[in-house]
Parts: sequence; structure tokens; C-alpha cells
Amino acid sequence: QVQLVESGGGLVQAGGSLRLSCAASGRTFSMGWFRQAPGKELEFVAFISWRGGSIYYTDAVKGRFTISRDNAKNTVYLQMNSLKPEDTAVYSCAAATTRATILTTSREYRYWGQGTQVTVSS
Repeated sequence: QVQLVESGGGLVQAGGSLRLSCAASGRTFSMGWFRQAPGKELEFVAFISWRGGSIYYTDAVKGRFTISRDNAKNTVYLQMNSLKPEDTAVYSCAAATTRATILTTSREYRYWGQGTQVTVSS
């Protein structure tokens, strides 16, 4: 079994920054970040392959968010800059076991963290 634990969420004013972390047990995987705002469907945010060579973002965060990983620490990060109120959501990390270059749908991920709340005030 793989355990994923997110941290780093909190309350921030619009224009501010947060860095989310996802600590994983066991082996490394291709990883993704998803978010879900109240009353909204689960939304893909960012993807990074197991060695970090392939990265992809949803258009809503491109240029503001950066996904990275440190495989020695089994940790994936999501640096969020220039935050907007519409970024408010529960953010979850997920691990995939496939070798695809880009994974953007929740069904492609096998393991999930518990989520961390990000709230951006206007």
C-alpha cells in the first residue's frame, strides 16, 4: 500500500503564494495534483512524470504554479504563486502506476492523499 500525505495548505490573500508538499511512502510514481472547489467537479491541476522529465499544467494555473519533485525524499511539490480567489479548493496529490507521458484524468491515478485546504481571500 502507498500512503500520500499532503501539507502546506492554508489561508492566503490574493496575490500571495503557498507551497504544497506531498510525501509518499514506497517507490516513486508519476504524480499529479488535483483540486476540488465547493460545488465544482474535481479538476486536474498539474502532472509530473516519475523522473521529472514530463510536466503538464491545466491552462488555469499555467505560469503561476510550478510542480516539482525530489525523489530522494519521495516528495512532490506544488509552488503556487499569484494566487486568485478562484484557486480556493481542496488540493489532493495522486500517484499513477502507468508509463504514459501525460496523465490528466483522475481515473488514471491509483493512489490518493487526503487533501489539504487552500483558501485565497480577495
